[in-house]
Formats: sequence, structure tokens, C-alpha cells
Amino acid sequence: MRARVILLVLAVGSLILVSFMVPLALLLRTFAADNAVSGATIRAQFFAPLLPTLDAGQLRTTVIRINQQHPSEPITIFLPDGRQLGAPAARSADVKLAAQGYSFTEQAPGGVAILVAVQGLPEGGGTAVIRIFVPNAKLRQGVSHAWLVLSAIAVGLLAMAVVVAAQLARGLVRPLADVAGVAEQLAHGDLSARAPVAGPPEIRQVSNGLNRLAARIGELLAHERETLADLSHRLRTPLTALRIEAESIGDDEVMARVIGDVDSLTRTVNEIIAEARRPGPESAGATCDAVGVVRGRTAYWRALAEDQERWMTVEMPPQPLPVRVAEQDLAACVDILLENVFAHTPDGCAFSVRVSQRAAGGAWVVVADHGPGFSHPDLALRGKSSAGSTGLGLDIARRIAEGSGGTLTIGRSPHGGGAVTVGLGPAAIVERKSRRRIKARHPRRTVQAASRPAPRRHDPEVRERG
Repeated sequence: MRARVILLVLAVGSLILVSFMVPLALLLRTFAADNAVSGATIRAQFFAPLLPTLDAGQLRTTVIRINQQHPSEPITIFLPDGRQLGAPAARSADVKLAAQGYSFTEQAPGGVAILVAVQGLPEGGGTAVIRIFVPNAKLRQGVSHAWLVLSAIAVGLLAMAVVVAAQLARGLVRPLADVAGVAEQLAHGDLSARAPVAGPPEIRQVSNGLNRLAARIGELLAHERETLADLSHRLRTPLTALRIEAESIGDDEVMARVIGDVDSLTRTVNEIIAEARRPGPESAGATCDAVGVVRGRTAYWRALAEDQERWMTVEMPPQPLPVRVAEQDLAACVDILLENVFAHTPDGCAFSVRVSQRAAGGAWVVVADHGPGFSHPDLALRGKSSAGSTGLGLDIARRIAEGSGGTLTIGRSPHGGGAVTVGLGPAAIVERKSRRRIKARHPRRTVQAASRPAPRRHDPEVRERG
């Protein structure tokens, strides 16, 4: 914007200067030519009274002396008897016309000729003609210097206009840049950022509108967190009642298993409450070790895999891979992908979990199975599922991946089943990547909304889906 304002001022200033400077330059050239002609005419008229008073010898001496003083403007005197004094010149038609008693100025090759007729000579009378030739160099003397001065003035005025335009543009651009910077901070999740109210009235109006919008977004997010926390907190009462009922079961093994499930569900509810109350900007810079988190979650799910006779393969490097995502978020992402395999593939279906390092930093987490593959036509549609689930699981995993600066890609495994590849950004990256849609090479079903305890073999919900 600043460059455009400066270019606009330069264009307008140039047009104004050209409209004034060109006529002024032409006027200066005309004035210089008129001044030179006027000076030569005055000398000719000053010399005219000397012709009747001086004899031929004195007249010749006077003309020679004047020509020596003004060599660029030579004087020639044409006497009535045909004699010629001073600088040599041809007796042209203009001279013959002046000999008839006319005085005038006429264009001549290379300059201007001034002809003055003088009458009343003592010897035989007649009319003498005084001719002064003014060359073009004399007519344009000082014009080039004047034009250079005008050009310097024009350049100086344009420079001043550019400086003033730059200052004015700076006063316009700086508030806009501040507003854009605050908008970028809000886009990155910093809802405490506020735009300074400065600059022209229109920009101040934009700043006030952006600040009100940021405040409103903060209020809505705070209300959403509190509402989610309240709804999750209401689950504690039926969970407590369920635990009390579980303690009355006669079979100790069944009671321990049910109580363990209830306790695990209670912990999940507590995590949801804590997550709902956790502000987004504070977790923006969280990091964790992808290898350690995946190792812990696969160890948790391995017992269920053995119970369902699933062959589980885990491959990961020995060194840690730091990624820019919170540990609980990555754990939830891995749980979603593994729960998707257990919930939507038959018992005995093998699967693999592989962790590797990304070339640009971060880590790849790939979960592939030997099942039927994906069936839903568009897994990027949040809340839609063809397998009877909420259809939120993969969308949650995608948002976790993209929040770290990575991606989530869905396709087929080498064995014909489904494969989900999660790319996680490195811990050193601080800028946010733009969200990308899920690249679905093959359609598949969606999964559960969020991570929950691993389903056991006796769970009726799992048996129904299997």
C-alpha cells in the first residue's frame, strides 16, 4: 500500500510539474531570444545617429571597434553608393528592402538579422542600412542553464512529494499492519491480543470491531468450555451409583472387572473436564516424545489384542522423536486409531503400528490393518459414519495432527485393509500450518468420537460391531 501511495503521488506530481514546467521552459527560451534581439536593436539604433556626423574613415573605424567588442553580433553598414563597412555580408533582398526606408527583423540562416534604415546622409543623400546579425547561440544563451535549474527544482519537488507521501502512507500502513498482526495472533489462538486504536477514523473503526470480535470469541469459548465441563461433571453421579452397584456383584472376578471399567471411565470423564477447562494458547507449545507415547498406548492395547487373537506388530526407532503436540493429545489420537481397528474389524484381524521419523522433522505414525478397509465415501465429513459410531474420531485425530503442523492421510494397507498415516510436526516449529483436508484415496468408515478405555471381549457393543 505504501508503494502504491508513493507511486500515485509521483504520477500526480509529475503531471502537475509537466503542465507547469514545459510552458515555463518555452517561455524562458522565448524571453532569451527577445532579450538578445532587443539588445541588438538598441545597439543598431544607438549607432544610427553617428552615420550623418562621421566621415567614411571614422565610420569604418567605429564599426571595426564595435565588432571587436561584440564579435558574436557583427555589424554591417550598407551605404547608398554601394560601399560596405564592417563585417562582410551579402546585399540580399532584405537589405534592398530596408534601403527603401523600412526597418525590420528577419530570420536569416543560422540566426536573426536586424535591419535599420538611416536617412539624411550628408553626401548625396540616400538611405543607408545598418545590419546586425544575432546567431542562434546568442538567441538561446542561458536557456540550457535555466532548463537545468527548472529540472533540478522539479526533481526536488518530486523528492519532497515522495517524502511527504511516505510519511502519510506510513501513518496509514502502520495501524493496518498492527491490525493485521493482531488478527494473525488471534488466528494462532492468542485471544488476549488486542489491536491498538490509532490512525484514521476508518482504521480505528476496524480496530474496535476486531477487538470486540476477539472479546466475543473469548466469551463464547469460555462458555463452551464451562458447558462441556458441566455436562461431563454430571456423569460422575451415575458413575458413582454404577460403582456402588458393581460392588454388590457376587462374583469377585466379574466385580473387579466391572469396577475397573467404571474407574477407567471415571478417569476419562475427569480428563474431559480438565481438557475442557484447559485454555488453548497454553497448550500451543506443548511437546512430547512420540516414541514413548506410542509405546505406552500399544502396550495398553496389547492385552486386548491377545484376547481377540490379533497379531499385533509394533515398529519404532530406538531414539526419541520429539513432536509439537501435548502428550495427552497424542495418546488420545493413538487410542482413536487403535480403537477404530478393534471396533470395526473382526476378531483375529492382524494390524500393525509403525513410528518413523519425518524428513522435515517430527514423526510418522501409521496404523494399518488386514480388515475390509474403509467404506464411507467422505471421511472428512465430521459427525457422519456408516458403522453406527459418532463419526468424530478421525476428525479429532486430524485436528490433533494439523494442530502440530502435520497431516492425516487415509488409504489402504499393503494387505488390502485400512491404513491411517498421521504426520506430526517437529517440536522446534512454532508457526501454524494451514489446515488440509483428509486425503482419502479409498473410502472407509468413521470411528468413535474420543479415546476411551480399551473395550474388552465381553463388551456387548464390541460384539455387535464385530
